[in-house]
Amino acid sequence: MKRIRRVWALASGVLVLGLPSVWAQKPKSPKEVAAIQAVQAAKSPDEQIKAIENVLTNFADTEFKNVLLQMAMQIEEQKGDFAQTVFYAERLLDADPKNVFALNVLASETARHTREFDLDKEEKLAKVDKWAKAALEGAPTAPKPRADIPDAQWDGARKDMQAQAYEAMGMAASLRKKYDESVADYKQAIAVGSTQDPATLLRLGQALLDANKLDEANEAFDKAMTAPNASPQVKSIAQAKKDETAKRKAGGAKPPGGF
Repeated sequence: MKRIRRVWALASGVLVLGLPSVWAQKPKSPKEVAAIQAVQAAKSPDEQIKAIENVLTNFADTEFKNVLLQMAMQIEEQKGDFAQTVFYAERLLDADPKNVFALNVLASETARHTREFDLDKEEKLAKVDKWAKAALEGAPTAPKPRADIPDAQWDGARKDMQAQAYEAMGMAASLRKKYDESVADYKQAIAVGSTQDPATLLRLGQALLDANKLDEANEAFDKAMTAPNASPQVKSIAQAKKDETAKRKAGGAKPPGGF
């Protein structure tokens, strides 16, 4: 998720920075300026959401609508509120049908919250594939949300958007038990991303383990554990998966599955 948050930070930075030159051009009235400043001044996620809704309700024609919806979507995702994340992602897509951020969030979050025995599993996974493929199509030409973002930085963000879409498809393929497809998607995510996400390496390792490619799985877990940006949680999971892989190679029980 670190990669996703870096991309979001670029897109929503105009509200974080509050650049005077931008503010002078965008808000249509002093009241709108005050309402948006309240979003910046909010002290908690719930206060931010309330301030965002105030702007969207009272200034329906605000030019900050997409950025505000995107911020709300990010806040709810970080809170772990799946329903509200989807709520804001769908509103963002209504406002901007080709918005790559919304497409990727819907694909990734739906895949993460789909379970093997869900009665509507295939319906959910079909949506994941649809959203992810749309994100892949739109990412290479996604317009800068802010003119001050350097070209090289935005090119990297576009690559990370593509990586996120491939990762979502990899999760969907794993849920279908199509492990070779899943492995290919995860490898593509790693190849195209501008930054290495240890969580993707973990998922790749699990797909390889499920495909009974134990040596390759162990290598992926090694890379996840030793990645410079690996969190303590990632390192712990990677070590546990390496231990499970070793037991399986020695003839032990099959690991319990993904994470």
